[in-house]
Amino acid sequence: MSDEIVNRVTNSQLETIDLEDFYPQGERTIIDIKKWLFQELIIKESEFRGHLKNHDWEQYRNHFVALTCSCDAIIPSWVFMLISTYLSPLAKKIVVGDLIALETSIFYEIIANINTDEYINKPIIIKGCANKPIPENAYIQLVDKLQPIVKSIMFGEACSTVPLFKSVK
Repeated sequence: MSDEIVNRVTNSQLETIDLEDFYPQGERTIIDIKKWLFQELIIKESEFRGHLKNHDWEQYRNHFVALTCSCDAIIPSWVFMLISTYLSPLAKKIVVGDLIALETSIFYEIIANINTDEYINKPIIIKGCANKPIPENAYIQLVDKLQPIVKSIMFGEACSTVPLFKSVK
């Protein structure tokens, strides 16, 4: 009998996926259109267009942008579409909503583009405890993408995982 310590995790087929590794660099910015509304209540089209025309859009170059309205106003769809015509040449991504909606949209694209070939028939750990704002939906999307092709899915760290899925043979 050997006294050699064998690291079974290192020697296994276990693959760890850390969504933090996919987190794209770039500033996240919220643009609240409340300040461009008449009395913070309604859109006066000509005034609104004037605010947009005179706004410094260059400040959003390479930003991920969430468009929102923090007051209780009814905003027609064309308003956000018009703003996007100014942002599209500059911003990396534009969504209507808050920062969670922005991160969810960013990760939807990231997960859709992950090449899963290296994970086929392997046990997978989806790493938890991110230091960056990984949206909960990203983990669900990742499980949905991996489940049809992997042997098992666990969540956490190699030393302490929560089993989520095991394929039936």
